Amino acid sequence: MGLHTGECEVIGDDVGGLAVHIAARVVGLAGPGEVLVSQTVKDLVAGSCLAFADRGTHALRGVPDEWRLWAVVGA
Repeated sequence: MGLHTGECEVIGDDVGGLAVHIAARVVGLAGPGEVLVSQTVKDLVAGSCLAFADRGTHALRGVPDEWRLWAVVGA
């Protein structure tokens, strides 16, 4: 599973936009049984009981810049 959060565009019965593209790339990098999240998600849940393991920075196809990703490893 992969998670990212951001603004989405509603296009008819579908959604699009940069946040959707980032989420799709994060999903593609997640391993079997893994929950992989973007730095944005990690920052938004600061103070929660979730624990994360750094999975490094990644160039996400079609997305500017590099993105740090984290695996959820416990709660």
